[in-house]
Amino acid sequence: MSGWGKAALAERAIGGRVPGARLRWVRMDLGDLGSLAGVVGELGVDRLDAVVLNAGVLVSGRERRVSAQGHELMFATNHLGHFALVGHLAPVLAAGGNGRVVTVGSFAARSERMDLDDVQSEVDYRSKRTYARSKLAQMLFGFELDRRLRARGAAIASIVAHPGGALDSLTPSRPPLFVRTAAERVRGLSAGVLLHGKHAGARTIVRAVLDADIDGGQLWGPRVFGLRGQPHRETPHAHMTDPDTAVTVWAVSSALTGIDPIGRLPT
Repeated sequence: MSGWGKAALAERAIGGRVPGARLRWVRMDLGDLGSLAGVVGELGVDRLDAVVLNAGVLVSGRERRVSAQGHELMFATNHLGHFALVGHLAPVLAAGGNGRVVTVGSFAARSERMDLDDVQSEVDYRSKRTYARSKLAQMLFGFELDRRLRARGAAIASIVAHPGGALDSLTPSRPPLFVRTAAERVRGLSAGVLLHGKHAGARTIVRAVLDADIDGGQLWGPRVFGLRGQPHRETPHAHMTDPDTAVTVWAVSSALTGIDPIGRLPT
């Protein structure tokens, strides 16, 4: 099923579970910067309360793949697309007065460091490492965005969250969107000691959107070793918030996308 077909199916499924829900989906490809400029027009709104930056594509295999603009595909989709999207959405996020940007990072970013001389893995491409670095770039962006929003005096909070270890095999069936097989249930039995399902991982992200007591610049994740359990506030590792690294990643991202998200805010 195409992504658009899944979106329409999700819209119908949510509408069936939440009568009266106001739903809309729009076509965009975070891996293609050219598809993002028209998003605000397609949404047809003059204000937006929150945006969740949730893409986390992991490209398997040894071959380095690139986006429509020639950027490494995971870095393009997981980070650059989000960076540009926030820029396009900045005016409608600011219009609401208390907008939120929730950047969804990954537990995998804990063990990685950015290579500022090879941000797109042109020299050293390894699928899982490149994925983790793309998610680290996202998290650096989320914290740097908060610093820049505060300096600007903007009424938008930038919060970073991660779902922990969230597996399909531990996720309850939600037909017709997702059906967990008997084999998947068996595979998930041992993993359930340390990890949880994607429904549980989503709790942290939903709380980051809705909890008025959560401030910009905070990191939220699952309570048990950052892998499973109820949402709680975490202390981010120093390399996730390092201002010097974040400023460099921001400058590289702005150059590659042609956008500065803060520059798109109304004066």
